[in-house]
Amino acid sequence: MAWRRLARTLGEAGRYRDLLRFLACTLSYQAGIAAVITLAAIYADQAMGFSTQDTLLLILLVNITASLGAVLFGYLQDRLGHRATLGLTLLGWLLMVGLAWAAEGPPLFWLAANIAGLCMGASQSAGRAIVGLLAPPTRLAEFFGLWGQAVKLSSILGPMTYGLTNWLSGGDHRLAILITGGYFVIGLLILASVDLKRGRRAALA
Repeated sequence: MAWRRLARTLGEAGRYRDLLRFLACTLSYQAGIAAVITLAAIYADQAMGFSTQDTLLLILLVNITASLGAVLFGYLQDRLGHRATLGLTLLGWLLMVGLAWAAEGPPLFWLAANIAGLCMGASQSAGRAIVGLLAPPTRLAEFFGLWGQAVKLSSILGPMTYGLTNWLSGGDHRLAILITGGYFVIGLLILASVDLKRGRRAALA
């Protein structure tokens, strides 16, 4: 029954092409986020040589910057709009990946980790807002469920990509984080094709 309902929802989602495009965008950029969040401690330990105490302090500070980022990007969402704000956060994630890849020691990696914190909450809130805009008002729960499935799938795809790259490269964490950053590039490219006004008209039709 659940699978039939999911198939029905996917079939009907085809009427909402901008929503479908955004779900593909979500799958991509959330895969990158999932890899970063899941494997940050491993990267800090094995690539940067962080001690357990350093890693715990890093996690604490990232949570603080995530709170600040949620407030900052919430302010930007009200002024720039949801799509532009999400695009900015994805650029922020790309910057974070570049800094983490280039870091030869702790200072640059600390900066990268805190940029990730700033973008973390913002990318989630902007994504939910866009789904709410593109989904039919009478079926919000159904399409938010579809968005949730995309997020869950991305939480497998991202870490798996990182782990596979790390394994194939003989333990090269820098290459793994760089390859994982490709998900943010794909997400940005798909996001550029999403027309929120057109998608909203389709949702209200």
